[in-house]
Amino acid sequence: MAQKINPLGFRLGVTQNDRSHWFAQQRNYSKDLREDKKIRTCIENYVRTHIKSSSNYGGIARVEIRRKIDLIQVKIYIGFPNLLLIEGRGQGVEKLRNDVLNMLDSVDRKLHIAIEKVAKPYRKPNILAEYIALQLEKRVPFRKTMKKAIELAEREEVEGIQIQIAGRLDGKEIARVEWDKGGRVPLQTIRARIDYCYYLVQTINGVLGIKIWILEE
Repeated sequence: MAQKINPLGFRLGVTQNDRSHWFAQQRNYSKDLREDKKIRTCIENYVRTHIKSSSNYGGIARVEIRRKIDLIQVKIYIGFPNLLLIEGRGQGVEKLRNDVLNMLDSVDRKLHIAIEKVAKPYRKPNILAEYIALQLEKRVPFRKTMKKAIELAEREEVEGIQIQIAGRLDGKEIARVEWDKGGRVPLQTIRARIDYCYYLVQTINGVLGIKIWILEE
């Protein structure tokens, strides 16, 4: 049952919390919801474009948004924050803030962006998915990439991890689904603290879909 729905929504209110915190009237709800999506997309695009690390990916774990009457508070949980803070001697966050403000429709609202470092980045499925996507773009064999990602997660002492990659793997004509697993991942247990992400990567052979489930302690 848990495999047919989003594992985060399945556990919302039990082991997972909302990533957007605000209240809106019915006529404004859809507009604010689209703005949240635009803000997250803008942040992800900025980090991928401007942040250059040894692995060439930023490592965003999640983005939380809180709204007040005239203020939007954005908190970015990132695995490698020094790359964003060092750029231009601290001007990286200010550039990001200006990009998000230019994207928003209203100009009379304030925007506050905070950065928080993730203590163990490879315990977060989004960061692992970015790592796998980078390796697949470099034509690294997918089985080797999955084994390495599981090894990175196990070093961070996760209880279990499951990785699934779907698409034209290794350039084959027929698309298929391959997966690998380490430890235990009880998807049907609501009280299990499972984190999840779905990530798309564009390769020369087409689009590949990456799904990662991680059981936290």
